[in-house]
Amino acid sequence: MQRKTALISGAGVAGPALAYWLTAAGWKTTIVERAPAVRDGGYVIDFWGLGYDLAERMGLLDEIQRVSCTARELRVVGDHGQRLASFGVGVFNELTNGRYATLMRSDLSKLLLKAATPATEVIFGDEIEALSDEGDAGVNVRLRNGGARRFDLVIGADGLHSRVRQLAFGPQDRFEKPLGYAVAAFQAAGYRPRDPGVYMIYGKPGRMLGRFALPEDRTLFLLMFSFDGALLTTLAEQKALVRSLYRDGDWETADVLDRLEQTEDLYLDRASQIVAPTWSKGRVALIGDAAFSVSLLAGQGSALAVVAAYVLAGELARCDGRIDEALAAYERRLRAYIEMKQAGAKRFAGALAPRTRLGTWFRNLVVQMLAIPGLARVAVGREIIDRLQLPDYPLRSGASDSGVSRG
Repeated sequence: MQRKTALISGAGVAGPALAYWLTAAGWKTTIVERAPAVRDGGYVIDFWGLGYDLAERMGLLDEIQRVSCTARELRVVGDHGQRLASFGVGVFNELTNGRYATLMRSDLSKLLLKAATPATEVIFGDEIEALSDEGDAGVNVRLRNGGARRFDLVIGADGLHSRVRQLAFGPQDRFEKPLGYAVAAFQAAGYRPRDPGVYMIYGKPGRMLGRFALPEDRTLFLLMFSFDGALLTTLAEQKALVRSLYRDGDWETADVLDRLEQTEDLYLDRASQIVAPTWSKGRVALIGDAAFSVSLLAGQGSALAVVAAYVLAGELARCDGRIDEALAAYERRLRAYIEMKQAGAKRFAGALAPRTRLGTWFRNLVVQMLAIPGLARVAVGREIIDRLQLPDYPLRSGASDSGVSRG
């Protein structure tokens, strides 16, 4: 029987994870990615729970630990660098039984893509321009550079601003639910001080500035601020926005803004959730942030994307080619779990950058209380501990023996 084919848009986290598990389900997979190469930079993520368990099944834990930069302390500081509140990340180790890592999202993406290839064709520097769903006959796709092709299934794993979702489901504003904040991130080399292992946070009402030491003498800066405006597209506009919001800051704000001026790689986006009434339409489906972004403030998006990839591929394997049935089962199994994670992320959204002085005081009090043994399980255990039971799908281990060419 001829193998079924899937086109996955996006080579971030969800796309390569899905390619890996679809190959394990016997599918022939292609990834198309708009960027010219695997992305670098970005921001750090916390990786735990079921996503961590699945990464172990994929044989990636040693590599994840090798590139991890897990903090030992979160510290809130005042205008002069004085400690206002802190707690050790041992509370997360307690809640996850030590199965927890902090790493660059781009590093996780690279590891997943490596695991998915060479069994997956990978096309960089291209994107889907048009889709035509022909039902059982498949989906006709026109790529901007690669011409026309046909696949049994097309999956949008292309993030918050998904092109596939726009083409097949409708415009962005139907699904995006902004949380009232934006996040900027960039890296700099040789910044001092470093404070290895300590996630430093400073802020004023409605603004947060974070600093975290990375390997190879690099430092990550994360800025989160209250924002309800339109997205800015040019690097100059984005830098000007950040400068205007942070220019009256103390602590190390002036030094960080100097480093901002030097960077050519700034990530800036709204903190938003995607709420879609359905994650599939005919032979087109969505996964990861394209389907159900919890927002990057939640810190769980990458792990949830890995979980969704396993479930989608597993249901396709279990249903033995009955794609409509598999897509319905994928959504049915995950919908309540994802909605719970989104609700938790909404509660957490204002915790890092409270909009008032009273809110900032209360945030610092909560941070300090998390240092009390056992309290973290009561305060944040519901958000951290995964209670979803994943089926043991008929997926063969490994995804490296199909010999598909790379683009």
